[in-house]
Amino acid sequence: MTRPSIYLDNAATTPVRPEAFEAMQPFLNGGLFGNPSSAHRYGREARAAVHEARRQVAGAVGAEPNQVIFTSGGTEANNLAVVGAALAARAEGRPFRVAVSAIEHKAVLGAAHWVDALGGETIVLPVDRNGLLDLAALDEALARGVATVSVMWVNNEVGVVQDLGAIAARCQAASIPLHSDAVQTLGKVACTVPAGCTLLTLSGHKIGAPKGVGALIVRDRKSIHPIIHGGGQQSGIRPGTENVAGIVALGRASELAAAETEEFGRCIGALRDDFERRLQAAVPDAQVNGAAAPRAPHVSNVSIPGTDSEAMLMHLDLAGIACSSGSACSTGSVEPSHVLTAMGVPWDRAVAALRFSFWKKNSPEEVDYVVEQLPGIVAKVRQLAGVLGR
Repeated sequence: MTRPSIYLDNAATTPVRPEAFEAMQPFLNGGLFGNPSSAHRYGREARAAVHEARRQVAGAVGAEPNQVIFTSGGTEANNLAVVGAALAARAEGRPFRVAVSAIEHKAVLGAAHWVDALGGETIVLPVDRNGLLDLAALDEALARGVATVSVMWVNNEVGVVQDLGAIAARCQAASIPLHSDAVQTLGKVACTVPAGCTLLTLSGHKIGAPKGVGALIVRDRKSIHPIIHGGGQQSGIRPGTENVAGIVALGRASELAAAETEEFGRCIGALRDDFERRLQAAVPDAQVNGAAAPRAPHVSNVSIPGTDSEAMLMHLDLAGIACSSGSACSTGSVEPSHVLTAMGVPWDRAVAALRFSFWKKNSPEEVDYVVEQLPGIVAKVRQLAGVLGR
């Protein structure tokens, strides 16, 4: 029997959509290879393609085309937002301080650490055990004064959806820019940028565009300073020759993702819920992290007591199932996910967590296979843990 190949790590990356691949081909191996900054016909053709992609991305999130700044991906966009906002505040004599939620992606936390290294300060905003932001702590940070607040719209590990509208309203009332990492939002839940959200991060490879391209929505260009210098492209906010092929693919993928949101939520949400129901029936002590909060339809973070995620990943991979873990193995010891730790998940549950993430290519038959395989794999890993005395 041929071993199946089942990919349930779509929150990490997705396959490139055929439509996005087709859209970018003329800019890779066709005649549309010009530099968008050039004045001749080749440059004008490339520049027109970038403008069209900017329109498509803006339309997908309810922004204006001139607010779209293309980047090399979500990490760069997050750094531009957080560090750029802090630098702008310092230049204007405002507090050189940022506030970020405790469950942000490492790209945001790393950017905040950079602010610290430059002499600034970071306020880490706690979340409750469901992963939702502590709004009282947010109000305290706003009262102290910060350059920006950064709160991820949909968490990449547990799928919890923040009430970004309420958060944005608080920031707007305090006249403080809000940044949101929306990398896991577009195409999964309604993603119209709320009033009061000044900066929004998007990433191509989460929605069927290639890796290496993303965007930052910048509603107020005075709110950030550039972190890359040399060249005047994109109003100097993100200088450098644009990745035209990637940008074209991002534009097309954004358009498609936005159009599919409702169907994706209905179909993939039902698939995810069926997976969780059957998994908990097959492994009764399995626990879904963040289940009590609003969640995006594509993410299921499950702790299976008596196992560790690294061993589970290895056995699942041998069975042809790809998923991921929020934990990290360092110097021989497994460290729990910072997201689960911030949510108050006990250590033994946190190091036993797996993330299964779905996309439109996944099927009920794949869920059937995974649920059939899991009990045996869990038993093997628990037996191994007992032999090793863990």
